[in-house]
Amino acid sequence: MSPAARSLLLSGARRRSRSFSTDASSSPPPQKLPSKKRWDAVVIGGGHNGLAAAAYLARAGRSVAVLERRGVLGGAAVSESGLVPGFRFSRCSYLLSLLRPALIRELELERHGLKLLPRSPSSFTPCLDGRYLLLGPDAELNHSEISKFSKNDAEAYPRYEEKLERFCKLMDFVIDSPPPELRHEYHQSMVDRMKDKVDKSVFWSKLLGIVMQQGQKDMVDFFDLLLSPASKILNNWFEGDVLKATLATDAVIGTMAGVHTPGSGYVLLHHVMGETGGQRGVWAYDSLPELICLGLFHQEKKKVLHCSRYVEGGMGSVSSAISKAALEAGVKIVTNAEVSQILVHPTSGRVQGVALADGTEVPASIVLSNATPYKTFVDLVPANVLPYDFLSAIRTADYSSATTKINVAVDRLPQFSCCKDFNPEGGPEHMGTIHIGSESMEEIDLAYREAANGVSSTRPVIEMTIPSVLDKTISPPGQHVINLFVQYTPYKLSEGSWKDSSVRKSFAERCFSLIDEYALGFSSSVVGYDMLTPPDLEREFGLTGGNIFHGAMGLDSLFLMRPAKGWSDYRTPVKGLYLCGSGAHPGGGVMGAPGRNAASVVLEDFRTK
Repeated sequence: MSPAARSLLLSGARRRSRSFSTDASSSPPPQKLPSKKRWDAVVIGGGHNGLAAAAYLARAGRSVAVLERRGVLGGAAVSESGLVPGFRFSRCSYLLSLLRPALIRELELERHGLKLLPRSPSSFTPCLDGRYLLLGPDAELNHSEISKFSKNDAEAYPRYEEKLERFCKLMDFVIDSPPPELRHEYHQSMVDRMKDKVDKSVFWSKLLGIVMQQGQKDMVDFFDLLLSPASKILNNWFEGDVLKATLATDAVIGTMAGVHTPGSGYVLLHHVMGETGGQRGVWAYDSLPELICLGLFHQEKKKVLHCSRYVEGGMGSVSSAISKAALEAGVKIVTNAEVSQILVHPTSGRVQGVALADGTEVPASIVLSNATPYKTFVDLVPANVLPYDFLSAIRTADYSSATTKINVAVDRLPQFSCCKDFNPEGGPEHMGTIHIGSESMEEIDLAYREAANGVSSTRPVIEMTIPSVLDKTISPPGQHVINLFVQYTPYKLSEGSWKDSSVRKSFAERCFSLIDEYALGFSSSVVGYDMLTPPDLEREFGLTGGNIFHGAMGLDSLFLMRPAKGWSDYRTPVKGLYLCGSGAHPGGGVMGAPGRNAASVVLEDFRTK
């Protein structure tokens, strides 16, 4: 990012009908677009990345409009009421961590209402044999808990955390920078071409300096982590099945991959890269799941800080805070405004704006798409505009999903058989992510292999969270909201269909019955639920294939390869069209980095123009 662009960037239920209300806090007052106004930039999609990009552009003095298809802002980071009367669900993403500290600081999100609720402990894994594993912010607790299973693992765990922390420091610079892509504007002046080369040289020089600080041994370990299956990494570090399985969920959550899939080690790292409030491992998802906090040692107390967090009011409060920052900067935000086509000049090939489903045309010099790459380039860009190779790469990218989200309302907290003491107001076992059906990596792998054959897992891998233990704003007194992030559920079943209500009910009951094995009577506590299978996620939220990351996070689709080789810097083959969502670098999760980075590129292009 050039100094000029950076300066601009930093300125200034039982299955119910689908009728539900959205929270007022998640959406601005209804607005209408001024007729015939030409905007500097129009953003397709009011997800958190699109809102962030809009806020930065408006703070730099540009006129910006955000167009959201649904009646509520936030994309997958949204709170919705009415699905079960009296309860408010973070319907997709439900934990916060990856949101970049710079974005929180620059957009002053706390001033705009963002209130985080730290969780301690951050993880609970119950076992059918009566044992359990708690992990959290207290290094002594972690050592004691892991020692119940393995003394060697208890000694190795802090070293494992410290190693991942060093790798995360390497990734910070990459996450917060637009990739050093080769520029496609061959008509650039000699001065601009020279400046572009200097900018890329600066990027690679900084990255090389960070790599040199790591040392050769750490870099070999880093590439081993990137390329290896998570099972290999965890087997090299630990011997206890329960600890390995608990950590292994980090490597597979949100993906159609198993613990033995090469490259799943990177996904494990991606999920601990969050640095909310200067502390690692506060992951949100993403974009649906929270994963075990791993990292950052406090420099004075040498104490591991685990701070996975809920957001008061649900994840819609994140989007609400960003939208308030955008509105304050002058952004026009319009909901119930579905974009049906990106307008491209037939001769120049340059963006001219967008057309809405009702026929309204919105002229703009720049268009940023927060939709998935497939939705953007296959559905919205007119035919015969994009190069064949580029369009082919977008069409054939991996959008597979194995994720189902079940939002559950219950009339009491689950009572886990392995815990002798039960607090009806909530105990340590209720605070963090509860890992159900993950007592060994073999269990996770079996569940994955079933889904790879088109069959929903017989014993699904479930990550359960109960935000209402800490957030009293989302459920009636004495009752609770429970999030179930479930794998593995294929997009297309080999037998039956997700459209079949009996298939849906059977799978939900299978999940509840599995929880019953660990917390007797859970099924009878269910007041109502809302289930989102991969096709539901695609239909409701525009997530192609139901993939929560806007596309797989394999090594062949990251950094300079995301969303397609040669187009990693948020620019696209259509002049004036940019990607700003999770389908762009650095990928999925509620982090805001794609929106923030895309805005910096757009501002640089405005300056050059």
